[in-house]
Amino acid sequence: MNTITLQPFALYIAILGLGGTLAAQNDLNLPDVSQAAAVKQQIALTDITIKYHRPLVNGRKIWGGLVPYGKVWRAGANENTTIDFSDAVSVEGKPLAKGTYGLHMIPNPDSWTIIFSKTNTAWGSYSYDQKEDALRVDVKPRPLAENKEALEFDFEDLKPTSAAVTLKWEKVGVPFTVSINDADQTLENIRAQLKGRGQFTWQALDEGAQFCLTRKINLDEALGWADASIQNEERFDNLSTKADILKALNRPDEAKTAWNHALEIAKAPQLYTYGALKRWRSSKKSPNGFRREFMVTWLRRALNLQEAILPARQMMRSRHKLPLPQMRRSKASRR
Repeated sequence: MNTITLQPFALYIAILGLGGTLAAQNDLNLPDVSQAAAVKQQIALTDITIKYHRPLVNGRKIWGGLVPYGKVWRAGANENTTIDFSDAVSVEGKPLAKGTYGLHMIPNPDSWTIIFSKTNTAWGSYSYDQKEDALRVDVKPRPLAENKEALEFDFEDLKPTSAAVTLKWEKVGVPFTVSINDADQTLENIRAQLKGRGQFTWQALDEGAQFCLTRKINLDEALGWADASIQNEERFDNLSTKADILKALNRPDEAKTAWNHALEIAKAPQLYTYGALKRWRSSKKSPNGFRREFMVTWLRRALNLQEAILPARQMMRSRHKLPLPQMRRSKASRR
């Protein structure tokens, strides 16, 4: 019988080759039984993204069975379920910094604990450590009208500044509310954009000023943006914005001066659009003397320019209760 003797180096090569073959066999890209999924929702300018795997009920007892009560669960299958917030948010009224979190849950019949872990690269919840929690909140589960065979996350009850993130599986739904501070986050975004090319255009600066004016926030900063917009290019739009901001800052004389200058360069369609926006923003409230005087001035100028005459007449009649014959006499008297 012949015996084959391998030199140490040759033996090393043989073992290395065998190991490589075994590794290649384990590296096949095969379908997951619990398929991967992702869902994303934007609230104002904040993006919320959830990545998870979707196990199936498959005839099994889920709650209190496959998923035990009172123990940390990965809120899905396979590796960490993760949730990412592009900005700081509040979850159930509690603050949470922007970032990507491992999402875990502790189910119970009447109450669930939602856990946001600073570790987002774990496999399931096996290495979960409570010391790495960024936030915990308690919520109430609710029954679902229909059975959900595959686990899913959904965004419900959408509002301008909030949404309910809901885990749904079998016949149980578990919602937690995510809300944002729309004004603060949008302001941060505006400031960042105005450090770029926006600072060299009149439109971007005027839009930033208008945002603050509409929300009645940061009016001094808004006035600075309006002035910068005018410096880039003087237009009716940014002059009227400046007039409105000055009025909101209780500086009526400066507001009237800015408005009169805006009228000097205005065109009738701009006046009509401005008046319509003001009418919409007032929400049927009675205009004060300042606004009434300005609206009459806008419409008279529109009639003088003989543009948009019919819409201007209709708006003036509805806004100031002036009969159409009186308007005609006023027009004739100026000839």
